[in-house]
Amino acid sequence: MPSRTLPTFSRAEVESHSSAKSCYVTIGAKVYDVTDFVDDHPGGGSLIIEYGGKDIGEILKDPTSHEHSEAAYEILDESLVGFIDEENGSAKTEKQAEYVHPRTGMSCEEDLSKETDATMDYKKHKFLDLNRPLILQVWNGGFTKEFYLDQVHRPRHYKGGASAPLFGNFLEPLTKTPWWMVPTIWVPCVAYGLYQAAQGIPNLHVAGLFLFGLFLWTLIEYGMHRFLFHLDGYLPDNRVFITLHFLLHGIHHYVPMDKYRLVMPPTLFIALATPFWYLAHFVFSHCWYTATAVYCGGIFGYICYDLTHYFLHHENLPLWYKQLKKYHLQHHFLDYELGFGVTSKFWDTIFGTELPTSIKSK
Repeated sequence: MPSRTLPTFSRAEVESHSSAKSCYVTIGAKVYDVTDFVDDHPGGGSLIIEYGGKDIGEILKDPTSHEHSEAAYEILDESLVGFIDEENGSAKTEKQAEYVHPRTGMSCEEDLSKETDATMDYKKHKFLDLNRPLILQVWNGGFTKEFYLDQVHRPRHYKGGASAPLFGNFLEPLTKTPWWMVPTIWVPCVAYGLYQAAQGIPNLHVAGLFLFGLFLWTLIEYGMHRFLFHLDGYLPDNRVFITLHFLLHGIHHYVPMDKYRLVMPPTLFIALATPFWYLAHFVFSHCWYTATAVYCGGIFGYICYDLTHYFLHHENLPLWYKQLKKYHLQHHFLDYELGFGVTSKFWDTIFGTELPTSIKSK
């Protein structure tokens, strides 16, 4: 039989799979997913759960409890899903599997584009089935916040690079936005806003305020990515907020290479941008034209951000841009709690959330 490439798990990761929804056990370095066997265990499912996340080598051989037959080991062999990472992530097959990062399940940025076997992924993780509409699965899944955050930050890649179904009905087209819609819709709006601002203040002032708004956007970009899109630790543990998190940013981390869900849909952008319009005109209430010029600079910054984000994921960039691409993709496959800057690392450096630069892709 040809060897399979299986992932590795940390001990802590295995121990987290200790419920009826997802139950792992180990024998030595081997990790088994016995979730499907919980209800069929002759001694009762509670015994399986009792040993969830633990090593069962001794209990299988214990004559006092019940010395298990060869059939039990055969069932386990069919449930093998990986290995304990005890060798610093060296490559393994069957006995030695390829190292993957314990937080994201990825080993390098190229893994973000490897097609996920939806059936095996669902059997292993008991999270979302990529073949069925995702949003109802999130809503009805009954996932704890801890389990949801662990899974949604383990990237998957939908077959053929297409989009995974989100609603699976007439709402589906509204969830997809091609990148070219961003400049097509919003650049004319920015141009018109600057034209209006120039009717009340000198052009040089408009230019300076525009650049000021552009600079402010870089801070807003960092703040929204870190404190809104990744409010993970403060996310209430209920399905309403988990579903909202998934729609806002979770789906991007779940299927990060989905090219139609990389830039912000116009309706969502309007909802997020409207409060900033009122904020700008409150802060600069002495002059409508000043507020409009600053706001246009911020909107132009958003356009640059969304286009940069798309190209970082999907285009072969010039040499001076490649490091930024590598940096952002590390946010996906290495550590989603660092690296919040997309158009630059400036604010990551200022606030101490910069990703390490020593990690290399294949």
